[in-house]
Amino acid sequence: MAEFIVKRHEKDTGSSGVQIALLTERINELNKHFDKNKKDHASHRGLMIMVGRRRRLLDYLEKTNELKYKELIEQLNLRK
Repeated sequence: MAEFIVKRHEKDTGSSGVQIALLTERINELNKHFDKNKKDHASHRGLMIMVGRRRRLLDYLEKTNELKYKELIEQLNLRK
């Protein structure tokens, strides 16, 4: 799982890096789901909400800790 890469300590579930990693994993799973279920519009709305939430978290991380932001983008293979 991607969250293990960015955890600060064993019980870290709330830091922005971990939240971004978890959202990225869920987004990737939903993209695989849409390959089989093209007409699932309700799940597509959920996907867009998750993408927006991840974008806001990435913007926050970029403002507060640019070095960690760049490392996370590289580790998760995200564009920016």
